[in-house]
Amino acid sequence: MDRTENIDFCIRYLAEQNGVETDLRQARLLQDKQRLFRALMNIWQPQPLSPEFIAAQDAELGLQREEKGVVPVSGSGLSVWQGDITRLQADAIVNAANAQMLGCFQPLHACIDNAIHSAAGLQLRQECNDLMRGRLLPTGKAVITGGYNLPARHVLHTVGPIVGGREPSAEQEKQLSDCYRNCLDAAAGHDCRSIAFCCISTGVFGYPQALAAEMAVRTVKEWMRESQKSGQSPKVESPKLSVIFCTFKDYDTQLYRNLLQ
Repeated sequence: MDRTENIDFCIRYLAEQNGVETDLRQARLLQDKQRLFRALMNIWQPQPLSPEFIAAQDAELGLQREEKGVVPVSGSGLSVWQGDITRLQADAIVNAANAQMLGCFQPLHACIDNAIHSAAGLQLRQECNDLMRGRLLPTGKAVITGGYNLPARHVLHTVGPIVGGREPSAEQEKQLSDCYRNCLDAAAGHDCRSIAFCCISTGVFGYPQALAAEMAVRTVKEWMRESQKSGQSPKVESPKLSVIFCTFKDYDTQLYRNLLQ
């Protein structure tokens, strides 16, 4: 199959699994087909996938990955990078997940949860479903999965506190700190040498951006100092660990740059 035939096969397959009707005559351009494909991925409920679909999906997502461009991660210490976290070839990237931990079901939504699941492929939602089995992930905890079609080897899913734009409480401050600590612990336990954090809880969860950035940098620095001092970090020697704060907005980028000076 050529690329058009391949993505048409994916669309028909998911439309059938989702029980929806699609008219491919209305999606003639590749960009339109990709949007329809992603929308169908977003609403897909976990269920067995055929090997033929997985191969076709992976082929299309692999092409999309190369077209976006893969950004290698190197060096050590703390840094800030502005852009699409799904491009980073880190050992692990962090997803600001919801408690259900199945990704975003709103078609084409602009949240990071949607972006990561859409770039990774449906195997990620399936693995999350197998791990959670209907349970909810507590706020502040973290779970690690494979990265599938992402350049990253792993995805770290964590649920941040919902603040709603107000001043965070002491409990919410601790929950946000726990998100970073638990992600770092999970990354250490899986021999990760690089980890890219998104701005946890600052989107629809409404944690004030400046306060969230301060907490993120402070917690990561404390974790690295404690790991180096105690020597108890299972596999990662903290001086060799690369931590990237991945931002999307100019305002967040400047916040982190100021904090890392």
